[in-house]
Amino acid sequence: MPGLIGKKIGMTSVFDADGKNLPCTVIEAGPCVVTQIRTVEKDGYAAVQLAYDEAKEKHTSKALQGHFEKAGTTPKKKLVEFTNFDTTQVKLGDTITVADLDLDLSEGKTDWLDVTGISKGKGFQGVVKRHGFAGVGGTTHGQHNRLRAPGSLGASSWPSRVFKGMRMAGRMGGDRVKVSNLQVIKIIPENNLVIVKGSVPGARGSYVILED
Repeated sequence: MPGLIGKKIGMTSVFDADGKNLPCTVIEAGPCVVTQIRTVEKDGYAAVQLAYDEAKEKHTSKALQGHFEKAGTTPKKKLVEFTNFDTTQVKLGDTITVADLDLDLSEGKTDWLDVTGISKGKGFQGVVKRHGFAGVGGTTHGQHNRLRAPGSLGASSWPSRVFKGMRMAGRMGGDRVKVSNLQVIKIIPENNLVIVKGSVPGARGSYVILED
């Protein structure tokens, strides 16, 4: 299967065959349940909706409870549609696990995954942290408390305003971020775990989307 919903467990490190220490992220991938199959004839596009992570019934709306009952499963917290699935290979209520991912990690083989998540929110930040500004830099000629200042924002009488898109201080983080081609180091099917090389956007416990 070309995709799966998962949860970021945290980071660790493993040693490769050459003894090099590799920083890795551990992801709990699935099991996911097929809760809806969209077709071109009925919906105008083809897609498969997967559901992941158990939710309490009292925290699920009546409409969603009926949606999950139709698929023959319990309420779930996370729903994601994948458009790269072959809708003829799955049916409503199927369970998809990490073992179903199209990965080949046999001896001498390497495989990769694209991982999408919501980056950590960092609140309101200045231009140095948010955009990498260097600040004024100089400390002579009477400079005072200007080391992290943004500097000039534009002209004066014209346009008498700040242009849209100007790099200024503001909310940072909390964005949808996709990291492509993360090397898959190991799969542990009995625990629904995938270990990928490098970092994955989001905090521990946050949902991520894996695409082959």
